Amino acid sequence: MKNERALVIFSGGQDSTTCLFWALKQFASVEAVTFDYNQRHRLEIDVAKDIAKTLGVKHHVLDMSLLNQLAPNALTRNDIEVKEGEKGELPSTFVPGRNLLFISFAAVLANQIKAKHIVTGVCETDFSGYPDCRDIFIKSLNVTLNLAMDESFVIHTPLMWLNKAETWKLAYELGAFDFVREKTLTCYNGIIADGCGDCPACKLRKAGLEQYLNSRERGD
Repeated sequence: MKNERALVIFSGGQDSTTCLFWALKQFASVEAVTFDYNQRHRLEIDVAKDIAKTLGVKHHVLDMSLLNQLAPNALTRNDIEVKEGEKGELPSTFVPGRNLLFISFAAVLANQIKAKHIVTGVCETDFSGYPDCRDIFIKSLNVTLNLAMDESFVIHTPLMWLNKAETWKLAYELGAFDFVREKTLTCYNGIIADGCGDCPACKLRKAGLEQYLNSRERGD
């Protein structure tokens, strides 16, 4: 892989930024793509642009505003409350079809820039129940894209089996711990770095960070 090109699906959050650092270690050439779907916080796109510029990574922003029309939820509407799922329901932040569309459009762009590898930060360990973060979905879509485009893409999911503490550990091993902690936007309320501390994304991030820091103190 050292001589090949990769495209990272990039939101500017903790997970995708960790994946970007991972890709920069793995591939000779790396580009990033961010999707503009009129998300709740436009700051997400600005953060992604700033990180890509800082790391010297060519950055693409694709218009996916149609997804906003089709999928009203807490990430596309300011009047829908951010809340976790109850009684087996999905969280209000689930955007139906998002990863399906993002990875599919990323594959089209990857074909254009001659990148065989597509990297995404989806995770089945801490995935809030999102069905399109499951390993079986990624494997299925990988086959479908290759058949549809007569290509040999490889979709990489470095975080698939990591919990948030292990994701922090990976960032540390990549020399990116402080960068990820200080520069990324994970918070559903649009606050960079440690975030608001109250939304589901911040709670997950904080719990993972505390678990990781505690394990370092113990020397695990």
